[in-house]
Amino acid sequence: MDIKTASALHRLRLISLPEALSFPALIIFGSVLSRVSDIDFLMMPLGALHGILFTIYVVFLLDVWVKTKWPLKRVALFFLLAVIPFGGLYGEKLLKRYEADGVIAARARAEGTVNA
Repeated sequence: MDIKTASALHRLRLISLPEALSFPALIIFGSVLSRVSDIDFLMMPLGALHGILFTIYVVFLLDVWVKTKWPLKRVALFFLLAVIPFGGLYGEKLLKRYEADGVIAARARAEGTVNA
């Protein structure tokens, strides 16, 4: 794995956790709280925050797709996980594994252990 691919995976991993937590926060504190109480001032800032994080996540996901040449199925899975509340937490765990596997493969190639 080259440095650009590793960087793209790392960026996606960094944004996946805040994006994964912003969606349930929007649902719980924005939607539900505004319906059951007079607290409705959280909806706009949480919605904007989640929208920005989700857009960045999608852009980073597309960047990873181009650099890693993942199959469409895997990219669709990560997109689906971003849409499901708390799904991004599982996605972040998968990304961590992919990132570690890439580093191990890169080290093995550098040491001449494998032809990967």
